[in-house]
Amino acid sequence: MPVYEYRCAKCSKDFSLVMSVREHERKKPRCPKCKSQRVKPVYSGFFAVTSKKS
Repeated sequence: MPVYEYRCAKCSKDFSLVMSVREHERKKPRCPKCKSQRVKPVYSGFFAVTSKKS
């Protein structure tokens, strides 16, 4: 499942949530520290694990 990263606009806490793509489309995330829904996505790099060796 994908990991989504956010930053709270109210308290500036960075946090990550693991949820399916469907959950991400339907749910509005809340900050775990202050419970605000004023969160913005933080874009970061990603990696993929494959079975092939390079």
